[in-house]
Amino acid sequence: MRASRLLSVLLLLQNRGRMTAEELAAELEVSVRTVYRDVEALSAAGVPVYADRGRTGGYQLVDGYRTRLTGLTEEEAQSLSLAGLPGAAAELGLGTVLAAAQLKLSAAMPAELRAGASKVSDRFYLDVPGWHRGIESLPRLSELADAVWHARRIKVRYERWGQKKVERVLDPLGLILKAGNWYLAARCDGTDRTYRVSRIEELDDLGETFERPSDFDLARYWLEWSEQFEKRMYSRVAVVRLNEFARILLPFYLGAVGTRALREAVEGGAEPDEDGWLTMELPVEPGESAVGELLRFGGNLEVLEPPELRERLAEEIRKMGARYG
Repeated sequence: MRASRLLSVLLLLQNRGRMTAEELAAELEVSVRTVYRDVEALSAAGVPVYADRGRTGGYQLVDGYRTRLTGLTEEEAQSLSLAGLPGAAAELGLGTVLAAAQLKLSAAMPAELRAGASKVSDRFYLDVPGWHRGIESLPRLSELADAVWHARRIKVRYERWGQKKVERVLDPLGLILKAGNWYLAARCDGTDRTYRVSRIEELDDLGETFERPSDFDLARYWLEWSEQFEKRMYSRVAVVRLNEFARILLPFYLGAVGTRALREAVEGGAEPDEDGWLTMELPVEPGESAVGELLRFGGNLEVLEPPELRERLAEEIRKMGARYG
């Protein structure tokens, strides 16, 4: 542990130049006294580190000194894939190793490349969740990540959507972060399935490993599963009329489903009428979900078919009119 911290002190000074003991302590989350001892240990080991006294002083390395001792640990190398997602890395228990990996990577870069990398991080930031939503804080996520890393079989107690709780023995294959929500891809009884991590109430390591399928591709699996999920979710089709404002709202209210439906309608020859209204087919969710979904458009959208959906919307609008009238 101390050897790793000494290396971090060395790399911090190499990358950033002069740093005070207080700055080093804050960066490494240790006491200032620990920093003093670490610097003394580095000096005793032959590292040319010296201190400038005074208010503007601090520790720094002799000009021109650079270490090539930057070997990444296995965990640090894994964490680099999450370099643009510090929150996600922390959720997976990789926050500290991500910081260490980034520091080592920076130390290994030539000065000009290191300056370019710093400029990118100063000017671009990736924020995954949508507005008014945060990344789920899940106490069992790091346990799941560990099971995925080491191919360990687990038993979970899981609350299925709208159904009772069930127990499943899973071979965890991968974790996916989608719009702030975590999902687990796992093999259960020979079938690959997807589980919402927030619905996993209990998790037990069964103390055995499994053979990870050589043909499993997490990205391909998620793409195919997402497409099928979307088809199941938007299993009905409504014929609607939309004015220009409703067409602008489609991507915001229905996401890729609305955007794709509008594009297909236009490419298929649909054109606005003389009043600017466009008639098109729009995938919607079954049941009452479609009612709330379409009411969001207000008077900018009219449902033509199916008749039962049109009547259900009209009924809800009458109730709202009576309530506000």
